[in-house]
Amino acid sequence: MQYQVLGKTGFKISSVFYGGVVSSKHFDKAVMPGDGQAHSDAFVGWAIDHGINYFDVAPAYGDAQELLGNSLVPYRKDVFLACKTTERLRKGAEKELMESLRLLHTDYFDIYQMHGITTMEDIEQAFGPGGIMELMVEMQEKGVIRQIGFTAHGEKAALKAIEMFDFASVLFPVNWHMHMAHGMAGTLIPAAKAKGMGVLGMKSMIERAWDEEERYSSKYPKSWCKPFDIDEEPEMLKAAVRYTLSLGVDSIVPPGNFDHFKFAVENIDELLAHPITEEEKAMLAARLELVKDRPFLDASTYTL
Repeated sequence: MQYQVLGKTGFKISSVFYGGVVSSKHFDKAVMPGDGQAHSDAFVGWAIDHGINYFDVAPAYGDAQELLGNSLVPYRKDVFLACKTTERLRKGAEKELMESLRLLHTDYFDIYQMHGITTMEDIEQAFGPGGIMELMVEMQEKGVIRQIGFTAHGEKAALKAIEMFDFASVLFPVNWHMHMAHGMAGTLIPAAKAKGMGVLGMKSMIERAWDEEERYSSKYPKSWCKPFDIDEEPEMLKAAVRYTLSLGVDSIVPPGNFDHFKFAVENIDELLAHPITEEEKAMLAARLELVKDRPFLDASTYTL
């Protein structure tokens, strides 16, 4: 496993990180078979054994906080733990933060993030009087939060957030399809890097949006969007990840199933050692012609 310094945080994190959805048993209508806690323990133990030291979770991820929190008890002092809030106002947010700390068996978060910034209204609420940013700054001063970050699906809103506060990190969709077709992340990444922010990439393994009813009958129901199939198109999957890495992210989070996480971990050294080729770019461009009418985000989120 290779490690990258996450912007100005000084945190040296694994080039792949663990998304808490992997630990979840009940998530967004997906119910996975078997013992949720035993599976989470096994997945986290495997991740630790393979050098993963950054774990990310959110209250929005079903039962992931409870399961991941229990699994991380033996490792908490040795890992970076990131959590999130979808709250935009301070009122009610502190209770959610305290519950996240309880479920994750910790008294601090290495990074605490505003979750899913998409619209300018999100920004206005979060930074306005009584907004969530008031609480986050206060909790950082108290040591409950080491660093403040945000996650976003809207590039315009994300760029505005970067202007308004000295964030430590941004987690954003950095994906071959959305970048090739719409230029998404092309403005955000340089802006974040110019301010010394760490850039975390999600959606690197995604091909397109799910077709109606396709998701829950697939092998990957915990993925919000359709990922490339590991067994059927491993080379396409590698090309997609290389594309994301070529844009300058510090670390990637695979979709919410263990299979893609395992694939990323086992292949990341090779993917970092050999930059994307012109042949791989051509392969992705040809696929784009087949899927460009099925982007996985609404147009209002990726137009500037």
